[in-house]
Amino acid sequence: MRVRAWLGLAAFIGALACVLGVGAVPASAQTGGERVTGVFRFEGQPVEGIKVTVTTEAGQPAGTATSDAQGRWTVELPGPGRYKVELDKESLPEGVTLRDPDRTSLIVPVAPQQRRAVLFPLGESTRKTQSTGERAIQLTVEGLRFGLILALASIGLSLIFGTTGLTNFAHGELITLGGMIAFYFNVTVGMHLIIAALITIVVCGALGWLQDKVLWAQLRRRGTGLIAMMIVSIGLSIFLRYVFLYLFGGETRSYADYSTQTSLSLGPVSLAPRDFWSMAIATIMLLLVGYVLLRTRMGKATRAVSDNPSLAAASGIDVERVIRLVWISGAALAALAGVLLGIAQQINFQMGFQVLLLIFAAVTLGGLGTAFGALVGSLIVGLFIQLSTLVIAPELKSVGALAILIVILLVRPQGILGRRERVG
Repeated sequence: MRVRAWLGLAAFIGALACVLGVGAVPASAQTGGERVTGVFRFEGQPVEGIKVTVTTEAGQPAGTATSDAQGRWTVELPGPGRYKVELDKESLPEGVTLRDPDRTSLIVPVAPQQRRAVLFPLGESTRKTQSTGERAIQLTVEGLRFGLILALASIGLSLIFGTTGLTNFAHGELITLGGMIAFYFNVTVGMHLIIAALITIVVCGALGWLQDKVLWAQLRRRGTGLIAMMIVSIGLSIFLRYVFLYLFGGETRSYADYSTQTSLSLGPVSLAPRDFWSMAIATIMLLLVGYVLLRTRMGKATRAVSDNPSLAAASGIDVERVIRLVWISGAALAALAGVLLGIAQQINFQMGFQVLLLIFAAVTLGGLGTAFGALVGSLIVGLFIQLSTLVIAPELKSVGALAILIVILLVRPQGILGRRERVG
C-alpha cells in the first residue's frame, strides 16, 4: 500500500509537470516569443502611423513597429532582458498629443516568453479629482470584483473542509496552478485566453481528482488524523511552490490577451472591460454553484456529508464519491480564480500563496464548512480591503481585513453563517 501511494504521488507530480508543458527544464532556459506590444488611442479612436523603436539597454537595436489601422503595434524581441521602448514624437499625426510630453521612452523588463504591454497615453487626461464619496463608490466596485474572485477560491476550500475536515494549506497552489496553466496555453501554445481558461478548468479539475485519489484518500483510508493531514498540506504547499518557481521562474508575467485595455467610465466608476467581464463570469459561476448545492441530488448529498458524514453514509450516500467530486469542483473553481486573478494582477509563482490568508479569513468569517458563508465572508473581506484605503495606507489594507475578522469572531465565534457546535 505504501509503495502504491508513493507511485501515485509520483504520478501526480509527473502529470503536473506534463500539464505545465515544460518538463524539468527551468523557466530561465526557455526563450522565444518575447515581445512588446501596445495600442494607441486618441479620444476613443485608434491612431495609425505612430512609430515605436525598441533597443536594448546597451543601445543595440531590437526592432521597430508602426501602429496599424486598429492602433496596435508589436515588436518581436531577440530574447528576455531589459529594453528601452521609445515613441517617435515626429510620427504623431496632426492634432494628436501625448498626455505627458516628456514621457516618450520607457525601460521595461521582459521575462522569458512574456508579451509585455507598453502604454503611451495620448490626449488630455480625462481623470477628474474624485470626491470622497466618488472614491468610495470606485473602491466598492473594486472590492466587489476582488471579493468575487476570492469567493471562487474560498467556496472550494470551505467545501473540502466541510466534507473532510481538512484545513488545506495547499489550496493556494491550486490558484497558482490555474493561472500558470492558462498562461502556458495562452502564451506558449498560442490559444486565445478564453479557450485556454476553459481547458485550464478541465485540467485542474482532473488534477484535483488525481490529488485526492493518490494522496488524501490514502491518508483517510489509513485513519490519519486531521492535524497530521494539515501538516502534510503545508509540506505539499511549500513543495509545489518551489516546483512552480523552478518551472515558471520568479518573474511576473501577463497573458497575451486583454493586457492592454482602455478603462470604461460609468459615472464615478472606471474599470477596464476585462474587470467587468471578470465580475460577470465570477457571478455566473457562483450562481451555478449555489444552484447545484440547493437544487441537485449531488448538491444535497454534499451538504449532507458536510453536516454529518457518518449519518450520510448510513443513509446510503457514497461519501468517498462525494468527497472526490468536491475535490474536482474545488480545484476547478480555484483554477478559474487563478485565471481571473492573473488577468487582474498578472501571474507569478506565489500568487495563490499571497491571497491564501485572505481566503482563510473569508472562510472563517463566513462560517467554516459552509459554501454560502465563504461567499459572504469573501465579499466582506474584498470590500473591507479596498474601502479601508480611504483611511489607512494601501500597504496596510490586508491587515485591516484580518482585524475586522478578529472583531466579528469575538462577537460571533462560529462565523456569520456558521452554526454553534453542540458539546455533549
